[in-house]
Amino acid sequence: MRKIFNWPTDHHDYRRTGFTLLKGDVNSFEPLAKRYQPRIFATARRYARRESEVEDIVQEVFIKAFQKLASFRGEAPFEHWLMRLAVRTCFDSLRAHQRNRELSVTDLSESEENWLENLHATPLAADDHPEAARQLVARVLDMLSPEARLVITLLEIEDRSVKEISALTGWSVPLVKVRAFRARAQMKRCLERITRGKYL
Repeated sequence: MRKIFNWPTDHHDYRRTGFTLLKGDVNSFEPLAKRYQPRIFATARRYARRESEVEDIVQEVFIKAFQKLASFRGEAPFEHWLMRLAVRTCFDSLRAHQRNRELSVTDLSESEENWLENLHATPLAADDHPEAARQLVARVLDMLSPEARLVITLLEIEDRSVKEISALTGWSVPLVKVRAFRARAQMKRCLERITRGKYL
């Protein structure tokens, strides 16, 4: 999905473009890429580290969007519909690439080890190394189950409400709350394993 075109900003133009798409005009879909590609790339990068995986996710999102366009009824903004599709595609990718996420202490970078040492010795001083903390959080996210990683990313990193997460994922509000609780517990266990491995 490399070609970039201008997206019509006028609502009437948007509706006309949508109707053309529903009739199967592939070229009229290309304006969507320009308007939403940066947002979809940013979302995909929260769930995949390798750029090749990110590109695969983005391409899959737009392929699905084109294939499912007839299901868009215009009852909510198109961006909301597309972001639901993007989040669910990222979740599918996490599940497809699920692998052993156990992390040994030897896998930590020097800055991450230093951050852990600061946290262990003087917890308040750990805030002085935000980049090392960010890297360690990314590693811990890699260790989580797909469900846990998705809900933590949406809730804590993207600062979305439980209701928003329910709409994006298709999970019920109670299920989002349960998975958020379990995800925080899982994340805590991962950090405890790393800390025990270094200091015990």
